[in-house]
Order: sequence, then structure tokens, then C-alpha cells
Amino acid sequence: MNSIGMTEARSAEKVLTLFEKVALSVVAPTIFLLFHFANAFERFSAVVERYEEFQLDEIFFALMLSGFIGYYYSLRSLSSLRREIRRREEAEASALQLARHDSLTGLPNRRMLAAELAMCVRSETPCAVLLVDLDHFKPVNDLHGHELGDQLLIEAAARLEAIDPSVLVSRLGGDEFACIVKEQADEAVLARLASHIGREIAREFVIDGRRITIGASIGIARAPEDFFTPEDLLRAADLAMYEAKHAGRGCYHFFHAEMDARLRLRARLEADIREALHNGQIKPYFQPVIHLTDNIVSGFEALARWEHPQLGMVAPDTFVPILEDIGLADELMTVMLVEGCRAAAYWPQECSLAVNISPFQLRDPSLARRIIALLEMHRFAPRRLVVEVTENAIIEDMEQAAAIIRELQAAGIRVALDDFGKGYSSLTHLRQLHFDHLKIDSSFVRSMDCMESRKIVRAVAALGKALGMPVTAEGVETREAAEALRAMGCDDAQGYYFGRAVPEDEASAAATRGRRSGSRAA
Repeated sequence: MNSIGMTEARSAEKVLTLFEKVALSVVAPTIFLLFHFANAFERFSAVVERYEEFQLDEIFFALMLSGFIGYYYSLRSLSSLRREIRRREEAEASALQLARHDSLTGLPNRRMLAAELAMCVRSETPCAVLLVDLDHFKPVNDLHGHELGDQLLIEAAARLEAIDPSVLVSRLGGDEFACIVKEQADEAVLARLASHIGREIAREFVIDGRRITIGASIGIARAPEDFFTPEDLLRAADLAMYEAKHAGRGCYHFFHAEMDARLRLRARLEADIREALHNGQIKPYFQPVIHLTDNIVSGFEALARWEHPQLGMVAPDTFVPILEDIGLADELMTVMLVEGCRAAAYWPQECSLAVNISPFQLRDPSLARRIIALLEMHRFAPRRLVVEVTENAIIEDMEQAAAIIRELQAAGIRVALDDFGKGYSSLTHLRQLHFDHLKIDSSFVRSMDCMESRKIVRAVAALGKALGMPVTAEGVETREAAEALRAMGCDDAQGYYFGRAVPEDEASAAATRGRRSGSRAA
């Protein structure tokens, strides 16, 4: 029943209700009094006797009976109409509840959140949005199932609601929640609230006997300081939330104007990046890897570089995450590998080619077969290829990663654990996955002036030697660092001291003449 039908039904109910009240309180007593005081019954009896042949008593009885029957059915119709209206009103209330609230948690949904923000904006009421994204929720969902994941969302929603009754908490979808703080946009107050939210979500959850620990990354945007419209305010909070995630998760971040500039840059790069990948704007540059015992170039690492027609050289840290986010990691690897094989055809046979694998690619069981097929297509010896993976990529699916690594090694391809020390640095991974090379993260090499970093580098070099894995140090920028690494037992090194990443022709020249550490490039 639409709104017009409901209005007509309510009008009919009012008419019948009025009829009922009039019949019970006015008409019936009035008829009784008239019959009583006017001797209506005696007069009616006299008329009936006088005109007995017309059977007036039966006619009168029939009329009275039909009136009572009509009244009875009117009351039944009124009762049915009332039941129908109640049913329709309950259905409307249920539909409104579903339209404005999340079906899982019962919290207000995105539509209601937008309506509340619009009301604040219209009334020029200061407000703030805290966008809360649960950290590490997906692994919990994948490991324990969606049922437990749903229960985790319900309990997280309950914790958020209990923090401050004056704060409107809503679920935007997935593992994202939003909190509206009205009439308060003071940064210190919002910071305390965000810290409180972070602590509550970080507290251990116990669901069906399982102990689960997650975290929350929080983005904060304020009106009117940041934006005026609800859509822009949510977008600003979303940007700030991603800043918090990039800062290491489990923290909060306020929106600042430069984030919007970065967003516009990202949008532009996203629009250009597919074409750039396919028309050769994104290509490999090659950074030399030096064998420390004789200062000879032992190989090159292929690093992606993008020279944008208008923006110039775009940093890899800027465009590589975009490629991964939009699902082009495989295409990038293919370009790096194909172009690298073509360039390495002109290097000495002893020179290796190293390429990086994205964490997203390790989820693909066919990855090793595709790499091997590319090598066969370009007639590149598998023993010359080094595939570099990060430890953070491995832990997402240990069994899948182990299967891919075994398949690569069975074909003769070497696998290196990249950025060792930066991630989880688990010795279990070294034991189970049998890497061929170990690469020390550049942050430790650059900070070897610090005694703790120097001890870590020395320990990793000794660990690699004990496990029979050559160790490569990244980020070597000074002669002193190179000498120290040589003394510690590191096998190879790369960094600005030995040479920056250069185009194909320069790499070929360096490989041919056997670049030494003393002839470092600018």
C-alpha cells in the first residue's frame, strides 16, 4: 500500500470510529428515550393491530435486524481496517529501519549518517567525522569464517556505541564505521576520543572461545574547518584514515589540505597509468649489485621508473602502490621481466637479473608457471634470474608462497628474501622456505653509525653464512659502509655508492666493463 492508500485508509478509519462513537453515545440512547417518553411502543402496537394485514411488526423487526447486522459488520470492518493499518504501519516502520540502519549491527547506515551531516551543515553546527577502519579484520574473516567475522563486527559496534552516548556511531559497510561528534570540533577533544576508540578496539575480543586481537585506523575531518558538504567531509575523513594506515595502522590522523592535493594527483596518475604501462612510459632501470670480494658487477636489480609527459619522473613509491591497488601488478612484473630479459641478453652470462614480486601476486598459484613461460619465450637462462619477495608478502598465505617458491627453485630460478629485518623477520620462514639469498633492509645499513644497527647487520650476515645463503646489503651510500660490510662478511651490496638505477644502455655498458665500486655513478 502506498502513502496515498495509507492516508485514505486512515481517513476511513476515522469515519468509522466517529460513527461508532455517535452510535453508542448519541443515536441509541436518543431512540430509546423517544420510544419511552412518547409511548412509542404502545402506539406502534396500536398501529400494528389496526393494519394487521400489512404485517408491520415483521417489517419493523426486519428493519431493526438489518440495522443491527449492518452495525455489526461495520464494527467488523473497522476492526479489520485497524489490523491492516497496524500491519502496514509495522511494515513501514520495518522498511524505514532497514533503509536507515545496518541489518547486521543495527547501527545507523551511510544514508542516515549523510542525513545527520546534512542537518549539521544546514544549521551551521560545528561537527566532526571520525572514520574508523578495523585493522587485520580480513585475515580474521578468512581464517575463522564469515560467521565469526560478523560476530566480531557486532561486538566492535557495541564497543564503539558504549564509548560516548552523545556520539552517533554508524556502519558504512564492511569493516568501516563512522562517528559523528556534534557541536564539538576541538582538536584536543577529538584526539582523546580517537585514542579512546583505538584502545577499545585493540582490547582482546573473545568470540566462541577464540581470542582475537585487531586494531583500528582512524581518520578525522571537521566542519567547517575542512569541508562544508557531507560528501566532502566523508571523503576528507577517508583520506585521513588512509594516512593513518600508511603511518603504520593502529593510530589516528587529522585531515590536512595537502592530502586533497595528493588525492587529486593520485586520481590523475590512475587515469594515466594504464596507458603509460602499455606504451612504454613505465620501464625498468637497472641498479648494479656489486660482489664485495672483487668489486665486480654480479648483477642488476630491475626497478620500475615512470617518466610522465607532464609531471616528469614519478617516484616508484607513488605509482607502484597505485598499480597494485588497481590490479596491474602482474602487468608491471611482465614489463620488468620481459624488458629485463631483453636487456640482460647483452650482459655477461655471469650477470644476474633481479625482479620484485608484489604481495598480491603470491596469491596466484599460476605465478611460477607464468614466469617460467616468459623465460622460455625470451630464451633467458633461469639460473640468471633472482626473484625477490618480501616477508610481509609471505605471511599472508605461507603454504601458497612455499609452493610458488619451490616451483621457481625447481626450474633453477633463485629466490631472495628482500628487506630482511623490516618486516616480521621470522627464522621460521628462513627454515621452511629455503631461500637462495638474503637481503638486509637499507634502513639498517644507512644507520650503521648506531651500534644496535651495526650489530643487527653483523648478526644477519653471520646468519646467512651459517645457512649457506649469500647476503646482500642494500642502501650502501659511503665507502666506509662498503668496507664495514665487507669486513662483516656480506657477499654483495648495492646502493648509491656503487651506482643509481640507470637506463638499459648505461647498464649494458657497466655490465660489459665490470663496474667497480671506485667508479660509482652520479
